[in-house]
Amino acid sequence: MKSISIIVLTTFLNFSFAYSQNHYGKNGMVASASTYASQAGLEILKDGGNAVDASIATAFTLAVTWPFAGNIGGGGFMIIHTGEGEVTTYDFREKAPLASTKDMFLDENGELKSGSNHNTALAIGVPGTVAGLYDAHQNYGKIEWEKLLDRAIQLAEFGFPLPQSLAKDFFYFAEHPDEFPEMQSFIKRDGKLVGFGEYWKQPALAKTLKKIQKEGKKAFYEGEIAQELVNYLQTQNGIITMEDLAQYESIERKPIHSTFKDYDLYGMPLPSSGGVAVTQMMNMWDHLDEIPKMGSVQYYHTLAEIMRKAFKDRAQYLGDMDYAEIPELDKLLSKAYAKKLLNDIDFEDAGKSDSTDVQLFSEGHETTHLSVMDGSGMAVSMTTTLEQGYGVKMQSPKLGFLFNNEMGDFNAVPGKTTNSGQIGTPANTIEPGKRMLSSMSPFIVTKNNYPFLVIGSPGGRTIINTVFQTVLATTVYDYPMAQAIEAPKIHHQWLPDHIVYEEYKMAPETLKSLEEMGHELQMRSFLGRLMGIKYNAETGFMEGASDSGSPDGGVASY
Repeated sequence: MKSISIIVLTTFLNFSFAYSQNHYGKNGMVASASTYASQAGLEILKDGGNAVDASIATAFTLAVTWPFAGNIGGGGFMIIHTGEGEVTTYDFREKAPLASTKDMFLDENGELKSGSNHNTALAIGVPGTVAGLYDAHQNYGKIEWEKLLDRAIQLAEFGFPLPQSLAKDFFYFAEHPDEFPEMQSFIKRDGKLVGFGEYWKQPALAKTLKKIQKEGKKAFYEGEIAQELVNYLQTQNGIITMEDLAQYESIERKPIHSTFKDYDLYGMPLPSSGGVAVTQMMNMWDHLDEIPKMGSVQYYHTLAEIMRKAFKDRAQYLGDMDYAEIPELDKLLSKAYAKKLLNDIDFEDAGKSDSTDVQLFSEGHETTHLSVMDGSGMAVSMTTTLEQGYGVKMQSPKLGFLFNNEMGDFNAVPGKTTNSGQIGTPANTIEPGKRMLSSMSPFIVTKNNYPFLVIGSPGGRTIINTVFQTVLATTVYDYPMAQAIEAPKIHHQWLPDHIVYEEYKMAPETLKSLEEMGHELQMRSFLGRLMGIKYNAETGFMEGASDSGSPDGGVASY
């Protein structure tokens, strides 16, 4: 790794961005949940790298500066639009360990052991992030792999001022050491809690990243890192083995491709449910006889009823298609099926979700998304996750990174469905080596075979609906990027049978009218934290924005 002076590093760390504004660039742009990470990606673009290179540098930097969701101990999905106009995807979703069983989280009575599928080492899936980033680089990257980790290593080794968002979480973990024993060494240095504004150095993580920088994915899945990972998890009663790590592979898959008016939409295939669900909803919207005014009562009612239909299908049919046959998939994606679903919608009154039908499993909200576009027309939309914030909240002090708790995304109790949100349908039950269903929904929308919109969000199941509404805002209502991201959004997921809306963003009169139509309402502080780039073909400028709900997010461009 090249040496770096403290003066240069401090200059980098003090780089600032404005939030909730449209940022413009002509040669390259990066939007992510960390200003440090966005700048790291931009540096790669300026040094001759392409969008794939920049996305990898951004992702590794997020693992250092945004441990809430950025990671090398989790997984995710990536969509790539090449400069030649081809579109491909990488699935680096976590996998169930080989020792997994369908009833591994159940007690002797067949009931779910409380917290076992989220808060124990059994909840950790085999990580996929390093494999996915490395494999994408080998096939689509432009500059040397080693350079892509330089900035992440520097920030881990020299440290950066701890932002308030992380400092609040660190303080909470420190106040509850019995509940989070494995987090104490992560948040403290020399026994002292790292506080707001203090430089947070991560020497163990820097050492781990240096090995990955030198040896690529082999270092993570076969070498000393892998052995320490397994040794640590065994002390926590985990079941991941060296064989699990050695067998892990990311998968390059064909995207879910659909059309909407003059646009081509590209989403992730299964086990990401977002590609299917957003496609279904856009297909239904395409069949509307009359387009409702943005923000009107009819607009939100139509959204809710379309979401209701898509989420019912999601719960009933979707899972890892490498393990479970999805016989209805072609039908679910067809325009004819969308028209049939739309014909069943009552545009005057709220529909009803039958409580005897399938339910949705619990899914964490804390993913992170990054969008990148370079001057050649190459674009990357990537969403990664640890599942819940800080994952399972365990880490080996020798490795310095947090582990996911993605096993909680499987249906933990096969065959059992409850009104509280538990689902037991076969497509997403646990099997060794299987990838768990996800709501991550990175999307790239093209127009005339050139990127028009690069978008994605964290937010668990709400990801699907926030991405859907942002695609609508840009393609149908011609909103600028920041305004599309900040526009009021709702969420309906079939069951529970209610609309979730964002606090302070909807007029009381609108809410009252929705209730009069028969909708039950529930308030939430925010839905999603979108990161997006929109391209204006007339001006040749990229227009990017990071969600104001992302406390440390930012856009870097030139």
